Amino acid sequence: MKMRVHQATQDIHAIQESEKTIEGEVDEILSSHKGEKADLIPVLQDVQQKFGYLPEEVLKKIAKFTDEPESTVFGVATFYAQFKLAPTGRNIIRVCRGTACHVRGGARILREVETDLGIKAGETTSDLEYTLETVACFGSCALAPVMVENNRVYGRMTTDKVKRMIGRRE
Repeated sequence: MKMRVHQATQDIHAIQESEKTIEGEVDEILSSHKGEKADLIPVLQDVQQKFGYLPEEVLKKIAKFTDEPESTVFGVATFYAQFKLAPTGRNIIRVCRGTACHVRGGARILREVETDLGIKAGETTSDLEYTLETVACFGSCALAPVMVENNRVYGRMTTDKVKRMIGRRE
């Protein structure tokens, strides 16, 4: 029992230290801005760049800093696709859902990626290794169906290619 209490205490201290670090990093970002309404999107971009997403407590701090209602800050953060409200994976896989990709089996590719990763589009694996997204069109129709991992484009995808790509990482 004492070991569990000691471990729980250590975990709480680690979380508190992590929160202090995040707070310090956010303060550093905010110090490079004036706190005006026009700073809202640049501040959100800087925080997104630093953490990979916009933590809820940070959105509240940004609202105070820019003297904007929390609902406005949240509204901006959810309006633009560039902003994420949850952590994303180290690797982002995007599957095209455009017409050419759809006609050439893009839905099968998406299903295979979902099956192999154990997540649905819009989700992130529990180990934060992968995030799966869909895109309306990459503009690479001649290569359909297309999948992009991070910034690398994979064309003429098949379910076997997906299995090999994801399987080699396990």
